[in-house]
Amino acid sequence: MISDLARELRAVALEKNLAPDVLQDVLQQSMVAAAKKRYGRDNFEAYWNDDFGRVDLYEFKLVVDDEILPEEAGFKISLVEARALPKGDPSEPDSEVGDSVGIPVPVGDLGRIAAQSAKQTIIQKLREAEREQTFSEFKDRKGEIVTGIVRRFERGSILVELGRAEAILPKNQQVPTETYRQGDRIQAYVMEINRAAKQPQIVLSRSHPSLLMKLFEIEVPEVAEGIVRIEAAAREPGFRAKIAVRSTDPDVDPVGACVGMKGSRVQAVVGELRGEAIDIVPWHDDPARLVTNALAPAQVSKVFVYEDRHAMQIIVADDQLSKAIGRRGQNVRLAAQLTGWSIDIESRSKHDEMEHAARAELSRIPGLDDDQIEALIDNRMRTLSAVSDAEAWEVAQALGLEDDEAERLIAAAETALDALILEERERQKNAEALPPSAD
Repeated sequence: MISDLARELRAVALEKNLAPDVLQDVLQQSMVAAAKKRYGRDNFEAYWNDDFGRVDLYEFKLVVDDEILPEEAGFKISLVEARALPKGDPSEPDSEVGDSVGIPVPVGDLGRIAAQSAKQTIIQKLREAEREQTFSEFKDRKGEIVTGIVRRFERGSILVELGRAEAILPKNQQVPTETYRQGDRIQAYVMEINRAAKQPQIVLSRSHPSLLMKLFEIEVPEVAEGIVRIEAAAREPGFRAKIAVRSTDPDVDPVGACVGMKGSRVQAVVGELRGEAIDIVPWHDDPARLVTNALAPAQVSKVFVYEDRHAMQIIVADDQLSKAIGRRGQNVRLAAQLTGWSIDIESRSKHDEMEHAARAELSRIPGLDDDQIEALIDNRMRTLSAVSDAEAWEVAQALGLEDDEAERLIAAAETALDALILEERERQKNAEALPPSAD
């Protein structure tokens, strides 16, 4: 016969998706906690009795041959009393001094307070068991996309039901242009799984760049098979995104594979991201080429690469400047995120103007020819001040000079800079001396 308690355990196990032995362990722990609460001692143990479908509680005492003092009665028992206890098995030998004997404790003797304590323990242990079950089920799904149902909202966060588990979509992982209502279906990226006690274990994201990459993996078979690889992704969630792709098969166009026939594949991803525009650019191992590709649709005229500060100066035609920068700087920001390089963009006219001014100023240094002036400009020494402040080895490296020659050139630049400053002061003095013009 199955007891009522065993039947209830099976029902709860089914409802909570927990193994029955987990619930049996919870009951055993709750009975021990209740006994400790009732008697103030910690020498209790509980066992699940399969034959009767119940929890049996025992108090274990040490068998001694001496007289038992009142304060020891809870932990010790005399040899005579121990041998007088009923035996569970007739073949069991009599107790001896030093043995530990288990004395049955009627559960009904625990009292109301202990019963309340047992109830709280059961609730706590059930929650812990559910958290552990959820962790075990989802620990290997970090980095995947899951689908759930929006259940409720708490302090800006969205609580999402994932079958028997509950996940949280924090406010900082939401997309500002998206809104949800209770009952809405939602797809999200599993960003984190943890064992936190007072919050959902599964942390989701709708703004993570990896969500974009995983969606392409779902929609593009070549990505799922590894023929096309997404090397990098950058997003301004809800507005625009860029991905850089390459193909391991020379016969497969990585951009075309991700776009799909008539744009069907990329549009499926755009639809899931609720209209977020996506630029797909070809990856290149040459950083300058990669940055040029990433700034599409703008056309780049010239690129200066500064390896020491991991930066690039990009020159574009005047009519391409707004495209290269993008609305509120969005295009260049995404290109910088995608490539990992700091990017500074200038128009051709402004660049030419600055180059002309730099040539005119550097030509004041005696002995410099045109090629040397261009070399200094290419190495970001565009003014007399920049040359005079430079280290000798920097100038020597830029111009292919010996250190002593570079030091003489720096000294000449300092002299030219002093002369330039005097000229500027003289101009200002003359301008101030002029009488005010009549209207």
